[in-house]
Amino acid sequence: MNELLPKLSAIPDGIHSAADYLPLARERLQPEIWRYLEDGSGNNTSLQANLRAFDPIHLMPRPLADVRGGHTHITLFGQALAHPIILAPLAYQRLYHSHGESASAMAASAQEGQFCVSSLASQTLEDIISAAGQPLWFQLYWQEDRQRTLKLLQRAVAAGYRAIVFTVDAPVKQATIRLPAGVRSVNLDDPAPLPAFSSRQSQVFDGWMTQAPRWEDLAWLREQTSLPLLVKGILHPEDAEKTVNLGCDGLIVSNHGGRVLDGAPASLDCLPQIASVVSGRGKVLFDSGIRSGRDVYKALALGADAVMTGRPYIWGLAAAGALGVAHIIRLLRDELEMTMALTGVASISEKQICPDRSQNPA
Repeated sequence: MNELLPKLSAIPDGIHSAADYLPLARERLQPEIWRYLEDGSGNNTSLQANLRAFDPIHLMPRPLADVRGGHTHITLFGQALAHPIILAPLAYQRLYHSHGESASAMAASAQEGQFCVSSLASQTLEDIISAAGQPLWFQLYWQEDRQRTLKLLQRAVAAGYRAIVFTVDAPVKQATIRLPAGVRSVNLDDPAPLPAFSSRQSQVFDGWMTQAPRWEDLAWLREQTSLPLLVKGILHPEDAEKTVNLGCDGLIVSNHGGRVLDGAPASLDCLPQIASVVSGRGKVLFDSGIRSGRDVYKALALGADAVMTGRPYIWGLAAAGALGVAHIIRLLRDELEMTMALTGVASISEKQICPDRSQNPA
C-alpha cells in the first residue's frame, strides 16, 4: 500500500483554481480510489467530450459596462442561494475523507449553497443533514421496486430533505471498486435478488433491466411527493418533453460525468435544445464537465438555471476536508463573478449575454 500524504489543515499558497487541487488530492488517495473517482466508462470518450465541449464556446468581452452591485444570487425552489453552483451527488465520500458527506454538507452551507446527497452516501441521511444545518437535496436511485423506493423516499423526507433528484441514466449500478471496511451505502437495504431467467434469456434485458424504472414509474413517483422533483440524466429533447409533461419540476442535463454510456454526447452539446424544449415549464440544471467558473457561466448562458459540479469538489474534500470543499466553491464563484464582470453581466438573470459559437460575433 502506498504511503499517503496527510490531509491538509490549511489552504496552501499557490491555489488559484479548482484544478490546482487535483494533484493535492491525488497524492492523498490510494491509486484504486483515484481511478474510481476520475475514470469514466469504456475509453473515457464521453468524459473527455464533456471537457472539450466548453472550448468552442466564446465569451464576448463587454468593457465599460456598469456592473457595480453585481451578484450571483439565485432562488431555486423557494430557497435563496448565494450562487448557482450545487454540489452534485457522489457516492461513498468517506473514500476520500473520514468526514465524508458531512464535510461536503458543511461546506455547501458555509458557502450559502446547496448539496445533493447520494443514495449511495457512506453516512446516514440524518447525520449529513444535521451537519449541514439546513435543508438539503436528496438524489434518489430506483430501489428495484416501488415499495423499496418509497421507503427510501419517505426516509429522506422525514429527515428534512427538500428536493428530490431522481437519477435515471444508471439503471445498472455495478461497483467498480472494492470498498474498504467501514465504507458502504449505509442508507440502503440489501439489494433485492434478480429474477430467475433461463440460459436463453439475457442477463441485461431479462435480469438487470427488469428492476430498472420506466416512464410509468416516474409518473407514480411524481404522485408520491409534493416536493420539487427533478429528473437527472436527460439528454434527448423528447425525454425532456415527457419529463415536464409528467409534472416534474425540472431536469438535469447530464451524461453522468461520462461514467455510464461511453459514446454518449457531451452534456453541454445537449443543453441548448433541451432548454428550448422546457422553456419556462420547469428548471433546467446542467451537470458533467464543470471545472471552472467560466464553465459555469457558459452553461448558464446556454440555458441552465444552475449547475452541478462533481469531481472538483471531491478534489477539495480529499485534500482538506470541509475546508477544501468550501474553497473549491469559493474559487468557482470568484471565477464566475470575474467572467460576469468582464462580459458586462451584473446578475445571473442577464442571459442575453451569451457565448458565441460561430467565432464571428456580430
